[in-house]
Formats: sequence, structure tokens, C-alpha cells
Amino acid sequence: MAEVKVPSLGESIVEATIGQWLKREGDAVESGEAIAELETDKVNVEVIAEESGVLTQILKQVGDTVAIGDVIAVIAEGQAPSAPAEQPAPAAQAQETKPSAPSAGSAPQAPVAAPAASAQQVSVPGELLVRPTPSLRRAAAAQGIDLRQVQAGALGLGAQPSAPVAPDKPSAAASQPTAQPALRPDEERIRMSRRRATIAKRLVEAQHTAAMLTTFNEVDMSRVIEIRKRRKDAFREKYGVGLGYMSFFTKAVVGALKQFPLLNAEIQGEDMIVKHHYDIGIAVATEGGLVVPVVRNADRLTFAEIEQQIADLAARARANKLSLEELQGGTFTITNGGTFGSLFSTPILNAPQVGILGMHNIVERPVAVNGQVEIRPMMYIALSYDHRIVDGAEAVSFLVTVKRLIEDPESLLLEG
Repeated sequence: MAEVKVPSLGESIVEATIGQWLKREGDAVESGEAIAELETDKVNVEVIAEESGVLTQILKQVGDTVAIGDVIAVIAEGQAPSAPAEQPAPAAQAQETKPSAPSAGSAPQAPVAAPAASAQQVSVPGELLVRPTPSLRRAAAAQGIDLRQVQAGALGLGAQPSAPVAPDKPSAAASQPTAQPALRPDEERIRMSRRRATIAKRLVEAQHTAAMLTTFNEVDMSRVIEIRKRRKDAFREKYGVGLGYMSFFTKAVVGALKQFPLLNAEIQGEDMIVKHHYDIGIAVATEGGLVVPVVRNADRLTFAEIEQQIADLAARARANKLSLEELQGGTFTITNGGTFGSLFSTPILNAPQVGILGMHNIVERPVAVNGQVEIRPMMYIALSYDHRIVDGAEAVSFLVTVKRLIEDPESLLLEG
């Protein structure tokens, strides 16, 4: 017999939620086969069977929170176990435990407790109340049965005791209302995934713990668009990936971070940890929520290498195939709301980072150029920053540097 335990989940992750069982009780399991999927704060992790056999017990249900090392299932060698031996009939159980009649003049004896069964019971005049086990509650809920009104015989609990037993005094927790507000017929309740709940928690924490401010600017995208138009076919043919906007902005961000290093830092207590490596997080929208895989050492990569890494990370993020290491350790984040048509927004910091750049939709607008009104493809950009260590002048200058580098793409070869 082998216990299936929650594996190590990665740095700083100590618990997970059972997302789904890939096997059922009684199913045959091969060594190395995935039997369950765990939801963590960042990625989903498969639980792999270490031995072959039969999955005889599932100890944790979907939605349960589990910690590293918790036993969640049991695998036994050989074939599935046969059905358990038939239990004695309830009537026979009741006969075996029937108390003897008290003798005349003697004090009445307390009734003998019924044998243990799948639920505890308490009788009151006219009906039998049942305290079911969790597994019995789930089975009853699936069939729409109200266990408070079920008689003992219906559950195989034996005959009703001959004398009433006072019910236990309800605990303070039990006396508290637990029912959720009733929903309208056109409403539905959906439990948050662990990732979504974690995203919600961390976004709120970021706003509560950081002195977050946002500064805005706009960028003329004419020259980048012109370069992409001239180079896109040859670029794809040579490197197997498209020449997107993200590589230009990644290079521009790296160039600006080199000039304003506090935006590439984090706060630890009363210290500032300034980082002289440039691991740029790229926000990717997935079905399960936003994730931020990291492009490592972006300052050492070519445009093609940046585009290849972003394409690979984004594809695997949407397929839920990223490793935990690929989601950790970023120094600065870029998010592109323009992909979905956003014209203007305020990005929220990806803690513990102190800076995040928001890109937006490119829209042709009339702008003044050398005293003349021209129609140019313009993009609003936004920098949210932690004012605890980044001053407003630094933040504004950082964003102006990004704007300058994007509007003069050749300079990215020197400064990016």
C-alpha cells in the first residue's frame, strides 16, 4: 500500500487546492501517471503516482486545501478490493443490544447505545435526527435528501432507541447562520479558482502596502510601425516569429531602467535592493487569470530572441504548461492592454516590484508636428510606481525616456 502525498510545490508555495481528480476510486493506476491536479497560486501542478496499483481511497475532495506532505489518496497493489462483507441486519443489531428489563424496585438503567454506524443519531419524540459523516452528507446532497427528516431505518442505523436522549447543546459556531443569500433564478454562484483568489488578494495588498502613483505620456508609433512593415516578412522567414511591439518596448524599458535603477528595485524592510539584471515580466491573459512569465536577462537578448521567448511563454501560459520558476523573480513588468482595445488605464504594481509599464491601443489622432496638424498613430503609455522609493521626477523622466527610445527606434540598438 502506498500513500499519495502532496509534492513540493516550489519556492514560497506551501499549500494548494485540489483542482480535479483524474482518476476515481477503484481505477487502475500506473507508476508515473497523473492522478490529480492541484491549483496553486501561480500554476497548476499534477500529482504523479509513484507506484502502480489500484486507487483504493481518495482522502481529499475537489476544493479542499492541502499542504505539502499531506496524504490525499491511497494506492494498493493488485486488483481492486472486493465489496465489503455484508453488515448484520439492523434488526439483528437492535436485538443484540436490547437492554434487559429492570427488576422491581430497582432504578431504571440508562439505555444502551446503539452500535456505531455511518452516522450518529439523536432521537426526539416523533422523529429521528441524524448527524451524518461528511461522505454521507455529500451523498445525500447529491440526491436532494434532507437528512434532518430521515428516519433511522432509511439509513440502516437500527431501531429507534426505547428512550429519548436529549440532543447535544449546539455549539456557538453551529448556532451562527451559515446559509448564503438566496440567488435569483437568473443568477449563479461560481467558486473562485485558487489562482483567481490569489490574484484578487495580491492586487488589494499591492494597493494597501505600496504608495502607488501613476504617470502618463503618449508615444508616436510611426517609426516603429514603418520598421515593422518593412522588416516583418524577412524577420518571420529568418526567425520563425513575428516582429511585434513588445520587443521594442522591452528594449526601451531596459534602456530606461539603466538610467533610473530604482525602478528596477524592491523594498525589504528599511532597505532597497537595487538589481542590475533585467528580468522583465510580460503579463499574459489566460482563461484562469493573469499570469506574468519572466524574460530573463532581457538586456542580453536580440529582438528575435525576445519575440521568440515571449511567444513561447505566452503559448505555454495559455496551455497551463509554465513551470513555477518561469513565473518568479521578475524585476519589472510590462502589460499590454491595447491587445484588447484599451485606450487608457492604470496598471497595478506586481509586488514586490516597484514599477510596471502599461501599453495601450494605437489610435490615429491629429497631433501638432512642427507647427502643422498631422494624423499620427498614437499610443498612451502609463507607468505605475511605488512612491516610497521612486520620486515623481524619476518616474516622469523614466517614461519620457521610454517615449524617446520608441520614437527613435535606432537608438534602441545603443541604449536598449
